[in-house]
Amino acid sequence: MVGTTVGISGWEKALMASERVKERLRRATRALDEAAVPYAVVGGNAVAEWVARVDEGAVRNTKDVDILVRRDDLPAVKAALEAVGFEYHHIWGVDTFIDGAQGRPSEGIHLLFDGEVVKPGDSHTFPHVGDSERGIDFQVVQLEELLRMKLIAHRLKDRVHILDMIGVGLIDATWPARFPALLGDRLQQLLDNPDG
Repeated sequence: MVGTTVGISGWEKALMASERVKERLRRATRALDEAAVPYAVVGGNAVAEWVARVDEGAVRNTKDVDILVRRDDLPAVKAALEAVGFEYHHIWGVDTFIDGAQGRPSEGIHLLFDGEVVKPGDSHTFPHVGDSERGIDFQVVQLEELLRMKLIAHRLKDRVHILDMIGVGLIDATWPARFPALLGDRLQQLLDNPDG
């Protein structure tokens, strides 16, 4: 039998963790905006931005913040983010900003670089910062480029994000033709079998 836990419940902790991610996202993008550093939010927060435009109840939480920047802007990115309390580290091959001395890399701001290859030897590249649009709070990567990134990565969480976008009607049967065969086939499989 499970006993009563004194203090904060698990669901309250989950809500607090989600709010901390949103706060880090807002603080980082506001700092980049104020420093006039071009960027685009990508990853789970970009999916959340796009999905919420249709159905805020269908948004899935994420634990970190992924931001696309130009490599030449890295010194300006560092200056902007360090000025608002983030600490730069290069961890596991990723340029990461941890939220102060007690921050965790898994919850950090992770940088991806405009136009660079996804993995060494790969032919797929990240989108360009210019392939974005302004949301209410921040620059977000365009939907087609976000979907391309998710199709390239093709991890379970990426497929789930794609299914979320399909589920709210952002992506439909016309979209596979927009991509090269491999990526189009991956998308078609998700469209054909959304329940796995």
